Amino acid sequence: MLRFENELWFWGMLLVPILAILFIFLTQWRKRAIKRSGDEILIRRLSQGYSPRRQRLKTALYLLALFFIFIGLANPQLGSKLEKVKRQGVDVIIAIDVSRSMLAEDIQPNRLERAKQLVSRMIDNMKGDRVGLIVFAGNAYLQMPLTIDYAAAKLFLKSVSTGMVPTQGTSIGDALDLAINNFDRDQRYAKALMLITDGENHEQGAIDLANEAKENGIIIHTLGVGSEEGTRIPEYDARGQLRGWKQDKNGQEIISKLNEAFLQEIATISDGEYFRLKGDRKEVGAILSQLDDMQKKDFEDRVFTDYEDQFQYFILVAIILIIIEMLISARSVGWFRNWSLFGDKQKI
Repeated sequence: MLRFENELWFWGMLLVPILAILFIFLTQWRKRAIKRSGDEILIRRLSQGYSPRRQRLKTALYLLALFFIFIGLANPQLGSKLEKVKRQGVDVIIAIDVSRSMLAEDIQPNRLERAKQLVSRMIDNMKGDRVGLIVFAGNAYLQMPLTIDYAAAKLFLKSVSTGMVPTQGTSIGDALDLAINNFDRDQRYAKALMLITDGENHEQGAIDLANEAKENGIIIHTLGVGSEEGTRIPEYDARGQLRGWKQDKNGQEIISKLNEAFLQEIATISDGEYFRLKGDRKEVGAILSQLDDMQKKDFEDRVFTDYEDQFQYFILVAIILIIIEMLISARSVGWFRNWSLFGDKQKI
């Protein structure tokens, strides 16, 4: 398994395209300055031996080296030791609503991001529990099967967005059905489903599936995201810029409201608890307390217990690229005026 020890260094990679754009801008500015300064033929003779192609190559090598440096600083690590681990815990599947209504901003920065922050804190505080991840909107998809690899769980969580499920809606029934089928049916305890949604656009079949979940020993805890007053649903363009508010067929702005009564009913049916996302850390403690009170099971899994650093290979590549860049001259000198390192013949 691959992981990165210092993921914050990935932000440094933004320098690569910025520097590339700056180089292009300076190149164009230089060309315009030459045209304004006088006789182009005379200027070419004065700068004889200078190779724009070679300068572009030097810049490309430098930017590529910078890219590898930032990967090295992030320190990729490969799992090197796989061991069997015995634990006691609960199987927990987290089902997250990724419909467009989860972009509503009655909870800052929006419903989905705040829900992801809470789930991330939950995972950080889990001990011995296996965790799985489902995303749903008009359909439900298994994003990650049950695992005790919490680092992988957080990586999958980061990728959760409203664009990952093409069919819109809030099919809670599909999420419940998928969760039921991904738990061990032969096991009648230590199974919990954390359903995170605003509860809108639910289907009648969700109630029947909640009863089926209870019959299979699954406790459903629900987490309501949003406000009862509701708010508008923003719509963004491909660049992430706000282009308006979601409207119905009559051209009226849609107001998305939290449906607490429905989520409370789902939780009650399966002997679970309903929680309201308010943004404080007490919610995480309350949810984990419910999981701790459940009957635990013993299970065995294979996990990586040791990782080997791989940063040195990326730094080595960067050093080689920088050395090559230094060996290439942007201007031909001596016999380089006739032949460049890359066969770019120059006339004197």
